[in-house]
Amino acid sequence: MSGSTGDAEQDSGDALDTEAGIQAEEGRDRRFVTALARGLAILRCYKRSERWLANSEIATRTGLPRPTVSRLTYTLTRLGYLEHSQRFEKYALGASVLSLGHAFLTGEDVRSVARPLMQTLADEVQATVLLGALDQTQMVVLEVCHGAQAFHIRREVGERLPHGTTALGRAYLVGLDEQRYEQVLAALLNSVPKPRRSEVRQGIEQAREDYRQHGFVFSLGDWMPELYAVGVPLPIIGGERVLALSVSGPLYAMTRERLVGEVGPALMRARDRVLARLG
Repeated sequence: MSGSTGDAEQDSGDALDTEAGIQAEEGRDRRFVTALARGLAILRCYKRSERWLANSEIATRTGLPRPTVSRLTYTLTRLGYLEHSQRFEKYALGASVLSLGHAFLTGEDVRSVARPLMQTLADEVQATVLLGALDQTQMVVLEVCHGAQAFHIRREVGERLPHGTTALGRAYLVGLDEQRYEQVLAALLNSVPKPRRSEVRQGIEQAREDYRQHGFVFSLGDWMPELYAVGVPLPIIGGERVLALSVSGPLYAMTRERLVGEVGPALMRARDRVLARLG
């Protein structure tokens, strides 16, 4: 499932997977390595369920010059991060990308701790439970657990979701200290089309108020009209790193009243159990 709000939030702006964002960051930080950022931008431009991209398509998506794309795709192919098809004259992600992802996931202790508690919660409230982390101006799913078959809203590990309009992203934001919050918020708003920035900011500010009042945040059709959700931050390593947990389901089952009275408190208890087991 997809929503126009989320798509607009994800595809706009000058994040570090575009040449505009890379050049802006280069101007702000002299330690920033532009060549490395450009190579990673190429790897990040591949979308779900898509296999092959031509240099011209990569150049369009990233804003990188065609000659630069050609040199980088050649180098990434030599390193195993891309595969080249002479027949199609296109490139696909290579096995080395998978090895990096596998190394990250197997080294993520919080997933192994959180998963059984997430599944218990998913079964209890009959909904989908996500664990996520920040990925520039989006959230990336680290773990997902589903409740009843009828309530499945399919998400996959590694999938990226909008930040400012989802409960997962808002929960991450409210878990940050003020300085980090302002930095992340500025980057997020820059990735949103200008006509929508005020709306996204208002939703985030309301989430901060909801968190102060309830201990969790909401997304009531803000990303997808048919999807209601709550979320909580999951601060680990003494708050040095912030992840987020959310519970989502169709609005006919996840009314605001149920989210406030049952689902939100159950999510908070599950989060506290995860933190307790992590020590």
